[in-house]
Amino acid sequence: MTQVSRITDEQTPTSTSSTILLRISKFNPEHDDSGRFMEFTIPYEKWTTVLEAILDVKKHFDHSVAVRYSCRQATCGSCGMIINGKPRLACFTKISELNSNVVTVEPMNNFPIIRDLAVKFERLFNTHQKIKPYLIRDDSELESDEKEFLQSPEEVEQYIQFANCIKCGLCNSACPTMATDSSFVGPQALAQAYRYVADSRDKGKDSRLKIIDDSHGIWRCHFAGSCSQVCPKGVDPAMGIQLLRGYLLGFRG
Repeated sequence: MTQVSRITDEQTPTSTSSTILLRISKFNPEHDDSGRFMEFTIPYEKWTTVLEAILDVKKHFDHSVAVRYSCRQATCGSCGMIINGKPRLACFTKISELNSNVVTVEPMNNFPIIRDLAVKFERLFNTHQKIKPYLIRDDSELESDEKEFLQSPEEVEQYIQFANCIKCGLCNSACPTMATDSSFVGPQALAQAYRYVADSRDKGKDSRLKIIDDSHGIWRCHFAGSCSQVCPKGVDPAMGIQLLRGYLLGFRG
């Protein structure tokens, strides 16, 4: 495995900054037989994020580093990757919080690699669409003069946590079942299925439950719970999956 360490005068640390060894996974499946890590010594402040360090490398050392990012505010879900062995958002992860002099970044597990840190999201988007991620109402209701379908605070509380999903893919990356079953819908889609099943305004519960009531659906989950541990928005897919099973087993209405 080739390892390269570089630093320039332009990046000489100031008296107020520390340095870390940033190890970036480099792999292009179109040209490379195997991956390697390139190493860079990077200065950082207490507020510096992993994404900022990667972009520092991209700007000063290696323009070819492939990384997906957008909002830089943990809202778009674009910059998911493995940081020191755990799925995280690079823009939401401060180097100072990792308590390590070495930061290793790799592409997310369970996703095909495009190049370096960027992966393909087709499977995640396809499974998300499969569970019909929208409110389903009767046509007659939609054609009526009623414009709002009001909910009580208690009704909103049933699903609002799951509405915070930003489709970053971290839960799918952490899921061991995703690695062994290429047809498994995954914790992200199952959590979103619960989000709509639990919504009192929705009328599509039966159709959604039929979609996930499958050997590659909800019954394939082994409840490792790793999906809930890595969500940056506090969503608990494992709990959503348990609650969905309650609907399928007749314990919930």
